[in-house]
Amino acid sequence: MMLNAEIKSQLEQYLQLLEGDLVLKVSIGSDDVSKQMQELVDELSSMSSRITIEKVALKRTPSFSVNRADEDTGITFAGVPFGHEFTSLVLALIQASGRSPKEEQSVIDRIKNMEGTYHFETYVSLSCHNCPVVVQALNIMSVLNPNISHTMIEGGAYQDEVDQNNIMGVPTIFLNGEEWGSGRMELEEILTKLGSGADASEFADKDPFDVLVVGGGSAGGSAAIYAARKGIRTGILTDRVGGQVLDTNTIENFISVKQTDGPNLAANLENHVSDYKVDVMAQQNAKRLERKDNFIEVELENGAVLESKTAILATGARWRQIDVPGEEAFRNKGVAYCPHCDGPLFEGKPVAVIGGGNSGVEAAIDLAGLVKHVTLLERSSVLKADSVLQDRLNSMSNVSVIKNAQTTEITGDETVNGLTYVDRETEESHQLDVEGVFVQIGLLPNTEWLDDSIEKNQYGELAVDKQGATNVPGIFAAGDCTDTTYKQIIISMGSGATAALGAFDYMIRNTTPTASNAS
Repeated sequence: MMLNAEIKSQLEQYLQLLEGDLVLKVSIGSDDVSKQMQELVDELSSMSSRITIEKVALKRTPSFSVNRADEDTGITFAGVPFGHEFTSLVLALIQASGRSPKEEQSVIDRIKNMEGTYHFETYVSLSCHNCPVVVQALNIMSVLNPNISHTMIEGGAYQDEVDQNNIMGVPTIFLNGEEWGSGRMELEEILTKLGSGADASEFADKDPFDVLVVGGGSAGGSAAIYAARKGIRTGILTDRVGGQVLDTNTIENFISVKQTDGPNLAANLENHVSDYKVDVMAQQNAKRLERKDNFIEVELENGAVLESKTAILATGARWRQIDVPGEEAFRNKGVAYCPHCDGPLFEGKPVAVIGGGNSGVEAAIDLAGLVKHVTLLERSSVLKADSVLQDRLNSMSNVSVIKNAQTTEITGDETVNGLTYVDRETEESHQLDVEGVFVQIGLLPNTEWLDDSIEKNQYGELAVDKQGATNVPGIFAAGDCTDTTYKQIIISMGSGATAALGAFDYMIRNTTPTASNAS
């Protein structure tokens, strides 16, 4: 049996949601992956009378496509979709059967109205928690538009393709045979990149907000909930709901929850926000913020302009880059930032980790179980990671630590083949032969789009007081984009609540609230 009793029981419940008949068209050989695939589709067929199997010759073997009885949907799985991709399979079955995806009607209409032919191929790792987001988004597009198709390709089953295409980061997306994108991408982000994003007209009729939160991560979500609970008109403007939390794997320090992961925590946060009348404007970027008379004006990259009586900036931070030659050129060609997602692609290869803080040491520990050898480079004379992590690192036989190492260049041909660093004590240059470089040197606040009217410190972080207020009246800030000492999820949530309460206090003392908005 491919599925254990618990998973099979859950799957049988999901398969009861099928609204129409499905045909799984299977292309298999005699290899082990083909045998696993055959067992999987046989089990699916045995659990639902709506599912039948047809053996065909597809582009890749082993693979199978999910189709309506009278129409090909364009959804194909090349490799066995277990691990994080099992949910992608379940959703593909349900949606291909006729059940509508849980997306806004405006998003569905945009997909249906897309013209042209789009064949997507996504290379994934089954241990990657970001990959299913892309796979599920492209599968939805395939279900809704007959001119769109998508194939998920499991890298482990198609290692030759991975090597041939120099894929060293997942998810990697190809469109009509050409590399098109990489990394986690939400559905609306994909549509925007394809030129089918929301335009300014969709924002033209929005009334001014009482509180407009810019940023949808832990701080932004918390701020929106606290504001909406006050019964005031609240909006969230964000490029991606969940923020950097989505890139976090295991979370063990979110008090009262012993263990979770970033995508689950972000989903719970999004669900909590949805319990209130918060206008969530996703996949939108702000490019200008300015106080004008009685309102704060926020201009979006698509040209739309929003007004609000107060604003809370919760734009978070992103991975800091080392800014050396080769880093950008070899991004996803050996230069990576997520060891959990991309680590399996470097199995048996030598890699380097840059950064000796908790993130760097944790990355080196994780990678050591997969790769041939890990070399950790730290710029200073000591590692900054917790002692328990350093002890674990030092106990591993395939890990080396080089201190006082200043990385000066990442080298390669089509992919990374080395790294150059300078010993800061001797000023001697050294070459390190590696096939992957994982950059783990901290965070950079997303505040460069703001002008100098809002006070920042030397690191670009927004200066806030104990109410979360900036130096500009009516503008507050929270989370990793501020000068708070510690960058932690739980601290960001607390600062979001503080900023919302501060904004509400400011508003009731200085402006007139609109009608009640709480649910």
